[in-house]
Amino acid sequence: MYSNLERSFSSLEDPRVERNKLHQLFDIIVLTICAVVSGAEGWEAIEEFGQAKQEWLQQFIPLKNGVPSHDCISRVIARLPSEKLTECFVHWVQSVSEITEGEIISIDGKTARHSYDKQGGIGAIHMVSAWANQAGLSLGQIKTEEKSNEITAIPQLLELLEIKGCIVTIDAMGCQKTIAKKIQEKGADYVLAVKGNQGLLEESIRDFFETFLGEAVEPSTFPEYMHYFEETDAGHGRVEVRKHFLSDCLVTLPKTEEWAGLKSIGMVESERHINGKMSKEQRFYIVSFSEDVKKFAHATRGHWGVENSLHWILDVIFREDDSRIRKGYGPENFNVVRQIALNLLKQEKSKISIKKKRFKAALNDKFRESIIFA
Repeated sequence: MYSNLERSFSSLEDPRVERNKLHQLFDIIVLTICAVVSGAEGWEAIEEFGQAKQEWLQQFIPLKNGVPSHDCISRVIARLPSEKLTECFVHWVQSVSEITEGEIISIDGKTARHSYDKQGGIGAIHMVSAWANQAGLSLGQIKTEEKSNEITAIPQLLELLEIKGCIVTIDAMGCQKTIAKKIQEKGADYVLAVKGNQGLLEESIRDFFETFLGEAVEPSTFPEYMHYFEETDAGHGRVEVRKHFLSDCLVTLPKTEEWAGLKSIGMVESERHINGKMSKEQRFYIVSFSEDVKKFAHATRGHWGVENSLHWILDVIFREDDSRIRKGYGPENFNVVRQIALNLLKQEKSKISIKKKRFKAALNDKFRESIIFA
């Protein structure tokens, strides 16, 4: 892990002039990663970790002039161009993991709620991230000024990623012709949610499935163009039945030729039973493969991995939403560090939670070393 980290971040240029380089850039990056893995949530905590673990750290990085102050760490990290740090992060992920064919790559955005600066007139940052579900890895992220800019940010993120043979899932914001084309150009398939932002498209898909279901035929008698899969989850007083429909009959859709690689339309109908009450929800999709309805079901279910395994952990375990880091590129760069730390912790094989792993890493030098320097 460590040698890959060193190679991947070697291209990162130090933003300081030579006379101000009392501490080496890579020393600062490694110190920051080690501290965040061990539970640090801000600059002062990183300095305190460095002071407490200086002897241990010097087995791996020189720290010739001791541990940098929190002001030094903050200034350096905040001045690193975020797009360059992201490129290094993506390169590192690609060097330590192999994304297998059929992997579900979920792309979704998240706002860091307390990253705004009211006095400086700077709004909260919004990050678009890619999550590999089976591998359990964050693959990269791009900052946008606001949620509506995900449309331009997603192609930029896709350009950085190696996704050939994967299935990319995106919510309705990303259901755009340019994004579908970019996914196809990268050699991947897509499952894109369709809502009101594609009004006529959503209406056509909804009408198609309502008409089909209105005939009330049994799945065993479905025509060749309709593929069906049903699954049931139960637990904690809740029963959910998910019915998946995938059809390669596109004759009722408008301008299908404008959607690169479009082969099917899909619907997931979720029926939930909780405490004797029933609710039903339908979700609609456009899909770049046909017939394999189980693959479609796997992709739609897997999309929520980005919420449950990335965003939730960043919020609850790493307390991203409570962070007051605001200056320069600090908010987005610290988010990159969190995602590096999360990937390192995910790759550690013990069967304990991420929260417990961070606590153990804070206490146990050998455990921390096994996570970062193995």
